[in-house]
Amino acid sequence: QVQLVESGGGLVQPGGSLRLSCAASGFIFSSYDMSWVRQAPGKGLEWVSFIYGDGSNTYYADSVKGRFTISRDNAKNTLYLQMNSLKSEDTAVYYCTTWSNWGQGTQVTVSS
Repeated sequence: QVQLVESGGGLVQPGGSLRLSCAASGFIFSSYDMSWVRQAPGKGLEWVSFIYGDGSNTYYADSVKGRFTISRDNAKNTLYLQMNSLKSEDTAVYYCTTWSNWGQGTQVTVSS
């Protein structure tokens, strides 16, 4: 069955960095466009970033543009999100998704 498993979240100080990973299985990963979506405490889902199945194009929400980088390794069936210059407002549960399938999420907390 389709599985998406996020990892790499944690507590980081403002200005710090984290790298999230999403391990995919149960489907042909390279055939699927992927996104990162986040949900801050008490708020709705917010789309963060998107990457084509072949990695040829990427897109970002204005709130993370220039700070976050999405990438993928299709040989390893893994999606990544490199997050730099983190701010308190980046605190959220981060999910990887095909929009049909979702991972369980990984918590990112940005606090001093």
